[in-house]
Amino acid sequence: MVTGRLLDGVRILDLTRVVAGPFATSVLSDLGADVVKVERPRTGDDYRYGPSAVGQTSLSFQNTNRGKRSITLDLRKPEGRDLLLRLVERADAVVENFRAGWLDARGLSAAAIQERNPRCVVASLNGFGNTGPRAGEASYDIVAQATGGLLAMTGFPDAAPVRGGGALGDYVGGLYLALGVVVALRDRDRTGVARVLDVSNQDAIFAITDSAATIHAGIGAEASRVGNQHPYTAPYDAYAARDGFVAIAVGSNKLFRILAAAIGKQELISDERFRSYRSRAANRTLINAIVGEWVAERTCDEVVGVLGRGGAELPCAKVVRPDELLDDPQLLAREMIERHPHPDLGEVVFHGNPLKFSGAEPRERALAPDLAAHNAEIFAEIGLGPADLERLAEDEII
Repeated sequence: MVTGRLLDGVRILDLTRVVAGPFATSVLSDLGADVVKVERPRTGDDYRYGPSAVGQTSLSFQNTNRGKRSITLDLRKPEGRDLLLRLVERADAVVENFRAGWLDARGLSAAAIQERNPRCVVASLNGFGNTGPRAGEASYDIVAQATGGLLAMTGFPDAAPVRGGGALGDYVGGLYLALGVVVALRDRDRTGVARVLDVSNQDAIFAITDSAATIHAGIGAEASRVGNQHPYTAPYDAYAARDGFVAIAVGSNKLFRILAAAIGKQELISDERFRSYRSRAANRTLINAIVGEWVAERTCDEVVGVLGRGGAELPCAKVVRPDELLDDPQLLAREMIERHPHPDLGEVVFHGNPLKFSGAEPRERALAPDLAAHNAEIFAEIGLGPADLERLAEDEII
């Protein structure tokens, strides 16, 4: 078996900040890339200041910047720009998530970067991409979900739209960005040409709206809010048990017959209102009430015991919070809970990388970097010594 880190030898200059971009480059770091995070002098990435113990770096920053190296550089100053272009000569990719046009205005356009290094992929992620009438508009996660169509689909029919939990829009955009960088590097190695990648968070969200636009264009159906239910089948919901909620998903006629038998309602199998997925969807209020009444009389464990593994073998699970998963046997077995000693925080817990490759070694550096921790070693690669760094610091360039 071949062992090692899959992206060994790949150097990423990471100009991203906050969530979407740093998450993308953390995925690349997990896979073995040498990710050099370029931050503002003195303050660094805004995400360093978030949920944490008083006086400590944000735990969110720790999770989305693990495995990277940090340097500081003021890209607004001509010498900062020139130093970055010197670092570009050793890079395989530059990844950024500024507003469209921000880097161009500072002499760091994709063309300028690739003029310095024609083999350097340039990858951008922002709210609306670098083209189109909305290019350059400000955006955050909820804006991406709103403009991409997801927000309107999420929530209950009689209430306001509900944002997907966490920073879903940012993480989806980050996943597309990471995938795009890897594809661009593969293509460069095949053709010798480095491409420019332009990812829009609106595009990324629109792409995952469950074929809703395709279905509407074909049959005129609108994507309405149905809560936790499914628009085209039932029962499919989160049902209240005596001590929590249980998600139950019935996506076929066979599974419905199994469910009806498991809850002692065999008569439902021959009921014309429930014989097909279309008829069940049309009568979802009634079938959900029947299933909900059965679930309400039991605890979550009792429901899962009857319907899940060892019982009816239906798709179902107790609804749990992320903090309740820290000791989850399945996630532990999959190495999705990482615990690392930290010199200041004592221990940090990271979400593991879902990509499991045979023989792949863990990333070289476990933790997120302190601000400017790697200035000396990175800038030494382009010939800068201690005296140079002292002057650059005095001039507030690094």
